[in-house]
Amino acid sequence: MTGVRKGENRPAATLPVARVYVDVPLAHLDRPFDYLVPESLDEAAVPGCRLRMRFAGKQVDGYLLERVAESEFGGRMEYIGKVVSSEPVLTPDIATLARAVADRYAGMMTDVLRLAIPPRHAKVEAESPAEPPATPEPPDTTAWARYPRGPAFVEALRNSRQAHAVWQALPGEDWPARLAELAATAAASDRGAVLVVPDYRDVQRLYQACAERVGDNVVALSADAGPAKRYRAWLGVKRGTTRIVVGTRASVFAPVQRPGLFVVWDDGDDLHADPHAPYPHVRDVLIQRAHTSGASLLVAGFARTAEAQLLVESGWAPEIVAARDEVRRASPRITSLGETDQQLARDPAARAARIPSVAFEAARESLKAGRPVLVQVPRGGYVPALACQQCRSPARCRRCAGPLGLPSRGADARPPTCRWCGVPDTAFRCGECGSRRLRAIVVGVKRTAEELGRAFADVPVLGSGGAEVLGQVDDRPALVVATPGAEPVGSYGAALLLDGWALLGRADLRATEETLRRWMTAAAMVRSDGRVVVLAESAMPVVQALVRWDPVWHASQELAARTELGFPPAVRMASVDGPPKALAMFLDELKLPASGEILGPVPLGEPDRDGNTEKERALVRATRAEGRALSAALTTAQHARTARKEPDSIRVRLDPLELI
Repeated sequence: MTGVRKGENRPAATLPVARVYVDVPLAHLDRPFDYLVPESLDEAAVPGCRLRMRFAGKQVDGYLLERVAESEFGGRMEYIGKVVSSEPVLTPDIATLARAVADRYAGMMTDVLRLAIPPRHAKVEAESPAEPPATPEPPDTTAWARYPRGPAFVEALRNSRQAHAVWQALPGEDWPARLAELAATAAASDRGAVLVVPDYRDVQRLYQACAERVGDNVVALSADAGPAKRYRAWLGVKRGTTRIVVGTRASVFAPVQRPGLFVVWDDGDDLHADPHAPYPHVRDVLIQRAHTSGASLLVAGFARTAEAQLLVESGWAPEIVAARDEVRRASPRITSLGETDQQLARDPAARAARIPSVAFEAARESLKAGRPVLVQVPRGGYVPALACQQCRSPARCRRCAGPLGLPSRGADARPPTCRWCGVPDTAFRCGECGSRRLRAIVVGVKRTAEELGRAFADVPVLGSGGAEVLGQVDDRPALVVATPGAEPVGSYGAALLLDGWALLGRADLRATEETLRRWMTAAAMVRSDGRVVVLAESAMPVVQALVRWDPVWHASQELAARTELGFPPAVRMASVDGPPKALAMFLDELKLPASGEILGPVPLGEPDRDGNTEKERALVRATRAEGRALSAALTTAQHARTARKEPDSIRVRLDPLELI
């Protein structure tokens, strides 16, 4: 090439233009930029590799998306500065998925890539790739015959046909074994599988179940692994030396080759929602992956979310459920408060007592039979609440019947406040005895363990929650007091689900759905000849769903209610947070689709002396048909703010788990 001085860069002879995603935090720059590939980096600059280059006068990181012959940019192009690694970590499938996720959640491509691709570990990258293991033998899948549509789903995997389903596991079901059978079936057909679970304890159980069926053909990806171990496992998946991936939410982007199955277990767990921008949810990402790759998808759990119910009712994913006779055989006996007149006649104070006689009876029977008892308590440690000084009945709000508690600030000067509606009660009167006097009570794992330890002095009491979480318990007499999500794995003779008001009383759209999920997760570990006692009124729909073990009915009712009220998943909704002035400007510039509307804004914290709040939140919603238009409108508004270099940040979160 003539006219090039000595020492100057020369563009590569073939495909000299590199399209690069540059890692910059400005929303209006969320697009590929064209750079020239110098001759010296021609072989190293492969699509998918990590790069360093100059952007706006600074050295920044980026990924090489593709190389092309010409650029549409008419100005002077910069050269790539450095190829950090020639390992193609950004595969075409993951690049397509990351772009789709960023567009859906009104986020940036580089933010999604930060979630999808782990940090580089040079020493691990230099290691020789392992040999791919042999194709495993097809597993035994006869256990799926308990579910009428289960064998059909297995057959679709065996023949590499795409299938979508929502699976409701029976109580007592060995769900890690069932999911491992599906993954092994996909691997036996030379296809990959990604199984995503909420936490590390589930990862361990599912990984062990998969290893028993496919040997070394499975790898675990979770945050508790060190950087080197995690990057080694991730590279093995990308290079095709492992077909099955088990992990937490970060594994949703695992670059498996020829994917055949995607699974999300317990999709209602909030651990599946990433706390980093653009806040994607595992279920939605896997739906997108299944759609673009042609792989099968299974949304599984003991309970069912309204989002999963929408998949069923829309016809996109048929349900895999057992017949009612099979459900009744597998379910323990579940008792609630006030379900019969005989129960109240035997224990008139059952509604006022924290642990009534029916719960003590269930615990005694289990311990007498030599089996452990699970006691689920919604909170750890000690949680302040209020009760009547005279009869010990829980103090209730006169406006909404919610539990009264001490306000978080200024408790000495402010009256008791309802935990549901937030209205102070300045003239409390007990509904049972008429007393006006209140006393503080404490509930939680530690306090409950102390109370039960005195009642069952000859039985060991184990606590699980917070920093001390037990993995499993032996099949021997013991009282296991645990917070929701920290229940040790075991075969329990009884389960006591205490303080239902603490779960149901949360100011959250998903309070009842989350409560049922927590209850069913604990009750599923009780033997079919055991007993479950839930301390909540039997007339409540969520309690009825638990007693009948009918999460499908509850999910359908929940979805119908949200559809009537115009809340997700019946509509697409976004929460927009920011300082009041910045938020008002953002909402004024927002060009919503025809069905779009704005709710609020409302303050997120208590106002100061001048009546000002630090941040406010507005809810923006549109029909599902115009969901893409809503995401595009929010993206455009964010681009305009960053292009003007507005100092205050605005946080946009699509389909948030918590609306208030």
